[in-house]
Amino acid sequence: MEKLLLGTLLLSILSASVTQSDVKRKVLIFPQESATAYVSLIPAVRKPLQSFTLCLKSFTDLTRPYSLFSYNTRSQDNELLLFIEKTGEYQLYIGNSRVSFNGPSSPYNPRHICVSWESASGIAEFWVDGKPLGRKGIRKGYTVGADAKIILGQEQDSFGGNFDAKQSFVGEIWDLSLWDRVLPLKDMCGCCDGGNVLDWKTLQYEENGYVVTKPSLWAQ
Repeated sequence: MEKLLLGTLLLSILSASVTQSDVKRKVLIFPQESATAYVSLIPAVRKPLQSFTLCLKSFTDLTRPYSLFSYNTRSQDNELLLFIEKTGEYQLYIGNSRVSFNGPSSPYNPRHICVSWESASGIAEFWVDGKPLGRKGIRKGYTVGADAKIILGQEQDSFGGNFDAKQSFVGEIWDLSLWDRVLPLKDMCGCCDGGNVLDWKTLQYEENGYVVTKPSLWAQ
């Protein structure tokens, strides 16, 4: 029994080893619906966020709800969550409060999503494919916690787990960066790297389950 447990532990460690690499021209592929496939992102710095800018690119043909970026702390679910309720309806959660933005509804195209938020005003600004979807208020005066699990491919219903396959992401994600400040999103149309919290060019991450890294099919 002890040998079996040790073998299981070693297999778990080997299947979720930390990788650090420049994946600038690569994508993370989540090939099928699952409650076990996800990527844990390891931030370059851990600090409370009173403002942020998050940018990423993705492709999927899903029409059901799914999570693009899930950031939970031990004390707060949906601390920072980018969630797609349906094609063209983007939901941003901060401190488990939600605000929605409506955008292009045509599926089957890659999406370039950027969102920024600042605590001082509570204003969140959302852009898709270089076009603004407007600004709305959420969680004025709030601080996003520092000790977080950051997950791609799944939506956390608890700290680092409790995944639902029907909210899993199926598709490809690339060019993700997170900054600890608000950047002018009109200048982010062609660039998604350089984040000081998460940077796709120097990304540290753990793959869990059926996740594949491949060269991008789309121009960078």
